[in-house]
Amino acid sequence: MGWNSRSEDFDEVVEQNHMALDEFAKGDSTPLEDLWSRKGDVTLGNPFGPFVRGFEQVAETMKRAATYYRDGEAVGFDSIAREVTPDVAYLVEVEHFSAKMGGRADHTPIALRVTSIFRREDGAWRLVHRHADPITSARSPESVIQT
Repeated sequence: MGWNSRSEDFDEVVEQNHMALDEFAKGDSTPLEDLWSRKGDVTLGNPFGPFVRGFEQVAETMKRAATYYRDGEAVGFDSIAREVTPDVAYLVEVEHFSAKMGGRADHTPIALRVTSIFRREDGAWRLVHRHADPITSARSPESVIQT
């Protein structure tokens, strides 16, 4: 497979990822789970808890996180960086959503800075790491101090 076809293939999985995130904002983690590797070395860091490792923990954490979102949608993705090699690719984005969160009855804007790492497994791109957090603007040095 040539370099361009590999990059186009990655474009397809990025689109699938974006569509899966739209479903996630509605409360359904299944399409996003489908993109993940089933291997024990996968990792996830989401805005609601510490890092987890292994597909079982990743899937459980995503299911729980999806329950925090209702009636939402992905409204945009700001591409910051991406790189595609023969076996590994990464994507850095700011993801924008609108959803009812927690117990709120109204839609609220949500923005997450996200790094996603994919690897080739049996000819397909699979997510192996995702880190998402709500830090999308500058913060003071004191904001990182844990008390």
